[in-house]
Amino acid sequence: MIKLNKIIFLSLFVSTILLGSKLMADDKRDKIQMTLKDGSVVIETRPDVAPKHVEQIKKLISDGQYDGVVFHRVIDGFMAQTGDVEFGNSSNNAFNISRAGTGGSSLPNIQAEFSDVNHGRGAVSMARAQDPNSANSQFFICFNDCSFLDGQYSVWGKVIEGMEYVDSIKRGEPPADPDKIIKMEIID
Repeated sequence: MIKLNKIIFLSLFVSTILLGSKLMADDKRDKIQMTLKDGSVVIETRPDVAPKHVEQIKKLISDGQYDGVVFHRVIDGFMAQTGDVEFGNSSNNAFNISRAGTGGSSLPNIQAEFSDVNHGRGAVSMARAQDPNSANSQFFICFNDCSFLDGQYSVWGKVIEGMEYVDSIKRGEPPADPDKIIKMEIID
């Protein structure tokens, strides 16, 4: 009986360690690398404040949807917007710079996850239409403090490395020759 108890305990212990390390590995996947023409930008996600948004962004990244997508709205002193995987992907036939910013993805829109997280420099937040629950694939990165957006848009991440590369994105609505996301991937 004692031997059986030891075997059961040992089995449970090993199972817990293996399952725990698997769950920890999944939870640690909270950094995204976005490669731009000038260098790599690292974004730390915020599943603690916007879990549905982070999940959708990661799904689109895993499917390669952001690779080749242009920054279609870049306003000096405000933000750089991208993520229109429908009309803003310069790598596919549906690319249309005049329609970039009007499309989304084949995934459903996301319910708003507004929080008190500040839209400060480097904040990454979801773009949306008038309907607060219309965010889909488009997002923006704040150049400066945009706290007037707090509580109205869903912040899902923050640039922790490479903000200087975001600063160098060509300005315009849309820019004449827009910069694009070369590659976007989950790194950690």
